[in-house]
Amino acid sequence: MSKLWSFTGGIHPPERKELSTGRAIENAGIPEQLILPLQQHIGSPAETIVAVGDKVLKGQPLAAVDGPVGVPVHAPTSGQIEAIIQHPVPHPSGMSDWCILLRPDGEDTWGERHPLEDYRNLDREEVLAAIRNAGIAGMGGAGFPTNIKLRPPRDRKVSTLILNGAECEPYITADDMVMRERAPEIIAGLKVMAWILRPERCVIAIEDNKPQAIASVRAACAGTQIEVMVIPTKYPSGGEKQLVQILTGMEVPHGGIPADIGVMCQNVSTAIAVGRAVFQGEPLISRITTVTGEAVSNPGNFEVLLGTPVSYLLERSALNSNRLNRLVMGGPMMGYTLQGTEIPLIKTSNCIIAATASELPDPEPEQPCIRCGSCAEVCPMDLLPQQMFWHAKAEEFDKAEHLNLFDCIECGACSYVCPSSIPLVQYYRFAKGEIRTQQAEQLKADRARERFEARQARLEREAAEKEAKRKERARAAAEAQARKQAEASAAAAEPADDRAAKAAMVQEALARKKAKADAVATPASTEVADVNALREQLDKARGKLANMQGMLDEARAAGADSVEKLERAVAKNQERVQRAEEALAAAQEAPQPTPEPVAPVQSPPSQEAAQVMPDLAELEAQLDKARDKLATMQGMLDEALANGADNAEKLERAVAKNRQRVERAESALAEARHQLEAQAADQ
Repeated sequence: MSKLWSFTGGIHPPERKELSTGRAIENAGIPEQLILPLQQHIGSPAETIVAVGDKVLKGQPLAAVDGPVGVPVHAPTSGQIEAIIQHPVPHPSGMSDWCILLRPDGEDTWGERHPLEDYRNLDREEVLAAIRNAGIAGMGGAGFPTNIKLRPPRDRKVSTLILNGAECEPYITADDMVMRERAPEIIAGLKVMAWILRPERCVIAIEDNKPQAIASVRAACAGTQIEVMVIPTKYPSGGEKQLVQILTGMEVPHGGIPADIGVMCQNVSTAIAVGRAVFQGEPLISRITTVTGEAVSNPGNFEVLLGTPVSYLLERSALNSNRLNRLVMGGPMMGYTLQGTEIPLIKTSNCIIAATASELPDPEPEQPCIRCGSCAEVCPMDLLPQQMFWHAKAEEFDKAEHLNLFDCIECGACSYVCPSSIPLVQYYRFAKGEIRTQQAEQLKADRARERFEARQARLEREAAEKEAKRKERARAAAEAQARKQAEASAAAAEPADDRAAKAAMVQEALARKKAKADAVATPASTEVADVNALREQLDKARGKLANMQGMLDEARAAGADSVEKLERAVAKNQERVQRAEEALAAAQEAPQPTPEPVAPVQSPPSQEAAQVMPDLAELEAQLDKARDKLATMQGMLDEALANGADNAEKLERAVAKNRQRVERAESALAEARHQLEAQAADQ
């Protein structure tokens, strides 16, 4: 027989378990309405996947969870979704939460079920997914999702798997009756969990005040390596950390979990739910609940559909409302008083106590602490309840937390022995809630500060980038200005004779052009089209067509609104080019008269004639100015596109317009240079 250890503290309150163990587990039946809270577990609440008016089958999912911590909610029986509303749920504060109201149809028709016929040939993740999809959460305490608990960190090997059948709290007998009547189902579920975890040791712990359960479980374990450990009756030996210490002699570290020392605890009712999910494909839709207390005539244990109102269960137990003083959900040590009877039963509801005034009297008024130290003697976590109470009452939460406040399991042993009737556990719960609120606010503030710092860094980075671009543009503009000034200085330094010679060349070119125009204007030339003039018109039309086509391509690439208008202009210019080509072809085929020679007109160069053609230096200056402006506008456009500014489209149009100006300036300068070269050739 394996060695047993003990834990410090603990108490022995009256058990009162005999009230509800006189008869076998009964089926509670189907009530007229089921109230299914969306959160019956620790973690994210489930979200509805059905609508009002939908008809559902037994076992059909009604709500699913997207997050990693959470389990779905299923229909306990077939029926119709009547409403999705806020309704009071099991909670010490009597709070309301979102619930699905299901109206049973009385047929209790099952939906599709998918049992795992041979789970040993499947991957562990598939079995864990089946457990999660069955909506199984811990049925002995806080309701932590079972599939998460069965997946410990990779660096924490579970060497001991403990099945908790201690059920140490007074009045509650649900696990006791389950072990008596359904031990084979418990062993089947335990084997599934052992296959997932591969522990070296499997133990079922039962208090020595349950002889019938011990015998039944031992008979079911015959031929297996599962140990049945009988532990002394002491409250709270069923607490997870206390049970681990009793069976292994090891203590769970501060702020840790049993998996940190290679141990895992599961409840016997949870094992049954796992076995049904794997072997029968049934989700968690019912549980065994104890109904006890001197205010009911037929106390006992019932298999209750989840969502069943407490009023329905009390009616089945023949409640005597005249004797009822307090209605408690859970045990007398860790339970809480219900504010009404329309509260639904959920996955963690293991007991309802309908107590009389003499059975659970109202607490005495709180008196000043007499510093007797009884609370410290019975604390199973070896804490300092008296000091934690003072700090919690004074709202010195940091000092209470420094005394390991969060190691308190809220078993109520300290409150039970306090001669001053101080509700110590209520103070601890208040302090824990305030600390969690402060931590959440601090976390929110830290995240806001991180977002602000990130924004400031981004703004500084963008400002630096803009400043760098501005300096680059200023440098480019300064270089262009210096280049223009140098060219202007070079032009001003040319000799006066060279300028006079250029002016004479311009005057002679103008004279020759006038002579040609006079020759074309003779009556004989009006009868036949001038081939040279038509050719010039055709070249001009083609140049304009090429320019319009370029503008159209740029507009299409930029997605501008003027694409359609430019397409019409291009088509129109194409028609002009075609007409010019036809006119030139006709003129070339017609006979050309021989024009009479015209003597060139010689005229002396003059200052006025020299100003007829554009000055090359001025044209070059205009071109440089247009190019600089285009570069500036292009830089502004790039910055606007990078920042997603609203004026990007306007800047694109301005850049296109400046690009056309640059092209016109380049054409004018080229034309002027061409004319000067022609003049030089005539000379």
